[in-house]
Amino acid sequence: MQAVVLAGGKGTRLKPYTNILPKPLMPLGDLSILEILLTQLKQSGVTEVILSCGYLNHIIRAIFENKEKNGVLIKYSIEEKPLGTAGPLSLVIEDLKENFLVLNGDVLTNLNFKKLYQFHVSTKAAATICIKRREVKIDFGVIESDNDKFLNYDEKPQYNFDVSMGVNVFNKNMIKKYIKSKDYLDIPDLINLLKKNNLPIKCFRDDCEWLDIGRIDDYERAIEIFEKN
Repeated sequence: MQAVVLAGGKGTRLKPYTNILPKPLMPLGDLSILEILLTQLKQSGVTEVILSCGYLNHIIRAIFENKEKNGVLIKYSIEEKPLGTAGPLSLVIEDLKENFLVLNGDVLTNLNFKKLYQFHVSTKAAATICIKRREVKIDFGVIESDNDKFLNYDEKPQYNFDVSMGVNVFNKNMIKKYIKSKDYLDIPDLINLLKKNNLPIKCFRDDCEWLDIGRIDDYERAIEIFEKN
């Protein structure tokens, strides 16, 4: 299996930590998030990783360049300007295999990547989005109204949504025409383009743990979990 790891973001939600470190190198114990992720990918059968880098890329390359880290062959793709989360694929499209993983470099999860990949291939999808149920708490009293007429009062409600885990699988041949060279494009926009053109898109749900390390509260929780386990 092959994976593209998006490691070019500035990590603005984690400032001031990310003023000196790219987000995927944020530490959990003695390891960075990216080192943990590479180990997990290897255990799932990934043999090649393309690191899509931008912000502070020299630090990432200084650590991983010209090495087979944890037995995974690492290649680099450097953005000269921000290209979003799907745009960087245009820089490496010719090097991609027929089906490949694309995931954020700040994902901490025990997701079964191999199971996700096999599901994608078996369904012959153009794209497979890994999803997770997430609870969102509102710290205010939510009012429903019709102009000046009161309808309902819900104090600090909780809502549940299916959200993207930042882990996807794509079929190169089905998405290639929508990836324009060096044009900015985010994955949600690519997914909507595929939907508009009636290409098959699947959702994959796994009973796994998942934290978005780009959020300061999730990062602090990840440190606590990592120390306990």
